[in-house]
Amino acid sequence: MKVLVAVKRVVDANVKVRVKADESDVELSNVKMSINPFCEIAVEAALQLKESGQASEVIAVSVGPDACQEQLRTALAMGADRAVLIKTGSDLEPLAIAKLLYTVTQREEPGIVLLGKQSIDGDNNQTGQMLSALMGSAQGTFASQINVVGEWVNVIREVDGGLETRSLRLPAVITADLRLNEPRYASLPNIMKAKKKPLEVIDAGDLGVDIAPRLKVIKVSAPPERKAGIRVGSVQELVEKLKNEAGVI
Repeated sequence: MKVLVAVKRVVDANVKVRVKADESDVELSNVKMSINPFCEIAVEAALQLKESGQASEVIAVSVGPDACQEQLRTALAMGADRAVLIKTGSDLEPLAIAKLLYTVTQREEPGIVLLGKQSIDGDNNQTGQMLSALMGSAQGTFASQINVVGEWVNVIREVDGGLETRSLRLPAVITADLRLNEPRYASLPNIMKAKKKPLEVIDAGDLGVDIAPRLKVIKVSAPPERKAGIRVGSVQELVEKLKNEAGVI
């Protein structure tokens, strides 16, 4: 069984994001970029399925500019077998990305497609669900545990009331939550080996997919700065301020 895992290039989670002066977008020049943390968890889940003998091949796929090859090479260094880049210079919406990923699933016919539950830049949490609809397959979102049993995959997912277990008939789309696993670090020997692993580049324009935007960003602004706190001299003063000034009690 093949496992297809999607990888997105985002601003590194440890970088403080700055808004451009014209408020058209966030500043990406000279900013460290990395694999989206949830996508990294999805890569680790795919690798664990292969190591347990439940998958035969792990294919990493990304959508974006040539620079995305850096993140795909990281996935290859972690242990993925090969990678596919759908090259485009446009900023794509979740539906467009889902359509492009769908073309890859039609060609590769994976048993499981793994994605991060959302990206830390757009926070849309939509691509996995849209891809599942296009494939006509079952979906398990917010997965905290995955177990393949024959032609089915059991997914434990986090919901507001606790944990929910679902059995999905393969092929299935699964989105990874934070507690699914702890991603491994790529060792130096594996980083060197990743340079020789196959990485196919496909032009998005050759796939015949409508990726025209349906939304327009009007303005991007930074959140207001937090006001400085104050010190109180006693519990009585704290209660008084919470009651009379903050109005929370």
